Amino acid sequence: MTVGRWLSNVFRLGLKELASLASDKVLFAFIVYSFSFSIYSEATGIKTEVANAPIAIVDSDRSALSGRIYDGLLEPFFRRPVIIDRSDVDQAMDVGTYAFVLDIPPRLEADVLRGRNPTLQLNIDATAMTQAAVGGGYIASIVQQEIGNFLQSRAVDSQLPVTVVTRAFFNPNLESVWFHAIDSILENVTMLSILLVGAAVIRERERGTIEHLLVMPVRASEIAAAKIWANGIVIMVAAALSLLLVVEQILKVPIAGSVPLFLAGIAIYLFAITSLGILLATIATTMPQFGLLSIPVFLTLNMLSGGPSPLESMPAPLQAALQFSPAMHFVKFAQSVLSRGSGIDVVWPQLAILGVLGAVFLAAALARFRSMLARSQ
Repeated sequence: MTVGRWLSNVFRLGLKELASLASDKVLFAFIVYSFSFSIYSEATGIKTEVANAPIAIVDSDRSALSGRIYDGLLEPFFRRPVIIDRSDVDQAMDVGTYAFVLDIPPRLEADVLRGRNPTLQLNIDATAMTQAAVGGGYIASIVQQEIGNFLQSRAVDSQLPVTVVTRAFFNPNLESVWFHAIDSILENVTMLSILLVGAAVIRERERGTIEHLLVMPVRASEIAAAKIWANGIVIMVAAALSLLLVVEQILKVPIAGSVPLFLAGIAIYLFAITSLGILLATIATTMPQFGLLSIPVFLTLNMLSGGPSPLESMPAPLQAALQFSPAMHFVKFAQSVLSRGSGIDVVWPQLAILGVLGAVFLAAALARFRSMLARSQ
């Protein structure tokens, strides 16, 4: 068979896949939802910064400095602080009334003016882990800033000889919307790539149309390639529209790098991850089995991709094993392009690795796919 005939068969079989997908209204609606409302709601609903946190103050000093600290805890980060007695702290923390309780000791202002080192106690409800870590840093910074301003207003030199200035690159205000919007697209690309192409294979078996394909002069590689390009192009178009319309226009998240380069990376990643989807579909025999198989695979790929948690914090053996994960290399590529504005000269290693992993997955998928078709005859 000539290359031209092979490409022609792949193209026509792909058109059949697109027609089948278009006729599935529920699946089509799920794709639209995943790259529109799902992106928006996850980006705006999940916050890593502190917002409207309940806080109380035990003010045993009742001085101008303690008043400045009280006034420095402002909305929308914190609710208006409530003054409570020290004897009520344990009960309030036990029932979760306050996320933070700042205990200001007696003679705080006098000790600060005399150059002593008074200690303030901050009680934190650490069951809300993210809010506890971030909010504790907020409060410590506010207290330090108010003490510094108070000393300057009294013409007293601060005892701190060094001033630390923090600069956050790529997201200066550390807005969680910027992080979650991009991460949501990456997660949905991975999830839908596996589900769509796997469902396409399972659908052929459950509807009995696989027998129709077997009597046609087509090869297993043509059937697999058609499913890869047809489902892959749907996801690529959906991801591109989501990035340009939902993320950039509605959520106002700036895209630092090249969108065409990012789409090229998606194309290579789709080649790898859809090949994995076909491989999983050849193992399962029904759609429920495929769902039970693909969900843990997707969750593992997503949780260990380096997006939700840093790769460097994982055990060394796991880091070595994740070099064979296409999701990890794709997340690294996407973060470099979309957030840091990196070019092809920086991200080409990730693209090359994705291409190699895709070839390995496709070879394994074709071997399983051929055996599956042989059993169907």
